Amino acid sequence: MGVINVIDREGKTHTLEALEGWRIMEIIRDWGLPMEGLCGGSAECGTCHVFVAPEWLPKLFPARDEEENQLDQLPIVEPNSRLSCQILYTDELDGLTVTLAPEA
Repeated sequence: MGVINVIDREGKTHTLEALEGWRIMEIIRDWGLPMEGLCGGSAECGTCHVFVAPEWLPKLFPARDEEENQLDQLPIVEPNSRLSCQILYTDELDGLTVTLAPEA
């Protein structure tokens, strides 16, 4: 088991225990932070939008077309935007830092 760091919309950092194979969206939501994930992980809604700390981007698999298409529909997108439902936690991501995107 490892951890991820989540910066909420007020700027507070939360260190959450993370299990390998779980979606980052699930980890954030299950720890009670405001993460909707309405589509359940199919990259169809954008309600799990996060900003990944730049130093972690090279460690992630590139976004697939479905994710890119959904991100294109969001009002605020940064170069480090990702849908947290498309990032699976692995031991290599121990310490990952993400920031919750503003609510659309």
